[in-house]
Amino acid sequence: MPCERRGDGNLVAGPMTGKPGLFIYDARRERRLSCHDLGELERRRFELNIGGASQFCSSRRQKITIKVVAIIPARYAASRLPGKPLLDLEGTPMIVRVAGRARLAHHVNQVIVATDDSRVFDVVRAYGFEAMMTSTSHETGTDRLAELARNLDAELIVNVQGDEPLLDPAAIDAAIEPMIANETLVMSTTCEPLDSAAAILDPNVVKVVKDAEGFALYFSRSPIPFPRDSVIASGSLEAALRDDASLLRLFAKHTGLYVYRRSFLLHIASLPRTELERVESLEQLRALEHGFRIKVVSVEHRSI
Repeated sequence: MPCERRGDGNLVAGPMTGKPGLFIYDARRERRLSCHDLGELERRRFELNIGGASQFCSSRRQKITIKVVAIIPARYAASRLPGKPLLDLEGTPMIVRVAGRARLAHHVNQVIVATDDSRVFDVVRAYGFEAMMTSTSHETGTDRLAELARNLDAELIVNVQGDEPLLDPAAIDAAIEPMIANETLVMSTTCEPLDSAAAILDPNVVKVVKDAEGFALYFSRSPIPFPRDSVIASGSLEAALRDDASLLRLFAKHTGLYVYRRSFLLHIASLPRTELERVESLEQLRALEHGFRIKVVSVEHRSI
């Protein structure tokens, strides 16, 4: 069943993918509406062609029409922390915990760990999750993702970071839902609030700025945006953030979760790496430098 956009154009109804049922997505607020929001729907006289808003909360089941596969790239020979996927977290390898979180996302049909190391492959399979071997020559996670995507029958491919064992499954769904609601989108991701000056100044924390429609303008390891007047008044960015806590609201952390249309993923992986991608060491800049738009959904979940 296709998504249905009615009323004021901001509300979209469509089928759930990872489990039966319907969802209603508010494109303006970038969030899924729950059954408790039906009063708002009635007040706005939002009518669906799929049997009315009451069907959203009913037990009727809808046929799944969009297949979503979550892929978790996992390199054993990580430069900063070799063996990271198999780090023991209270008795369970980290990569297994990440796979378990991804499996809980409502819209995800299938979870695959993509690895170039037999040790990771064997552990993931031993815990009952699906794993596939990939080439050892990939420069980026995007390339590893694309290798598997070429042989998958899926509309959407989700790139889940392998070092996020506490990832909220709702954040995965939040990134997927705009892609279901708007078939013209080719790529989406998420961002979250930044609560400290230390995080804003940390180059390991990637920052993102968005336009008025929620699309990425730029991603950087540097603090963006730069509050010029406040910095001049305080003498430095660090001092400005200390003197005026309200400046924190200007900054957003990029979570590092991506959703691609499969065809777009294969295309972007075929393009050469770009200068800014190399300078910042941020793969998503390849898409921006080649002129593609990335939808950025705000979530409240804090990633590691």
